[in-house]
Amino acid sequence: MDKISLNKCRFYGYHGAFKEEQTLGQIFTVDCDLFLDLTAASLSDRLEDTVHYGQVFELIKELVEGTPYILIERLAGAICQAIFEQFPSVQQIRCAIYKENPPIAGHYDSVGIELERRRP
Repeated sequence: MDKISLNKCRFYGYHGAFKEEQTLGQIFTVDCDLFLDLTAASLSDRLEDTVHYGQVFELIKELVEGTPYILIERLAGAICQAIFEQFPSVQQIRCAIYKENPPIAGHYDSVGIELERRRP
């Protein structure tokens, strides 16, 4: 299966289990791979034969910068669900969300989760 990738998309949101995260917010980084058949687009050179990754970016942005969730697992689930609803040709999604500065004492680049979902 072919793939469209959006890598290291950065947004500011208010998701988290701790009050500080919900009040102060933080940067979230999202990687999203969309798996679909790109044969038609590879032959036609027409935008109509693919998924417009700019529209996917805007959808992810709307969700990350919108209504807060306690868990980033739920946020990733909402992203997957919205992509399936708006882009029928997408058959599988891998969505990873990272927090660079969660309220955890220690030294690390980020913490995060990754979901893989297939169209039902």
